[in-house]
Amino acid sequence: MDEDDELLLALLNTRPIRDGVEHDELSADRSAQGWSEARGGTGTALEVRRLRRHRELLTQVVQGRAPVTVLAEALEGVHLRPRLSDAGLSWELATEPDMRLPARAVLAWARVNEHLPGRLRPCGNEECRLFLLDRSKANKARWCSMATCGNRMKARRHYERSRSRATTRRGERSAGPE
Repeated sequence: MDEDDELLLALLNTRPIRDGVEHDELSADRSAQGWSEARGGTGTALEVRRLRRHRELLTQVVQGRAPVTVLAEALEGVHLRPRLSDAGLSWELATEPDMRLPARAVLAWARVNEHLPGRLRPCGNEECRLFLLDRSKANKARWCSMATCGNRMKARRHYERSRSRATTRRGERSAGPE
């Protein structure tokens, strides 16, 4: 996974649900500043506000609740500059420093949407708020983590099937001849 794909997923996944309670990594200014700086951002109040805003817009777009055009503001004033080196051609993001992380996240979303359509999606566990980027060949991943959500959902389905069979068997026993 490329660095910007990781940034995109990290931004989308900054509001995990633990024990039924949302833990927003960007809610407190201090933790949001640390989150930003750990990913190469400035950590300024302006950047944090932009990250919060674009996280919400990206979430809505990925969930299909908003049109792609809402992301346009993240790309205002953004340019890609060509850079030649002995390694070849690369592209450098040119924008104001406080807009760099939100712009990188939106550009990563666009690249994923173009090259891996339908593979960035919410976790299949309705009680989870995380997203996954399915890179499997079959494109059948459903959970953000097999160890947590996948295991919970499989255990829940097993319990429901077992309960349903037990209820059916009890109903058969009690429905004897009259």
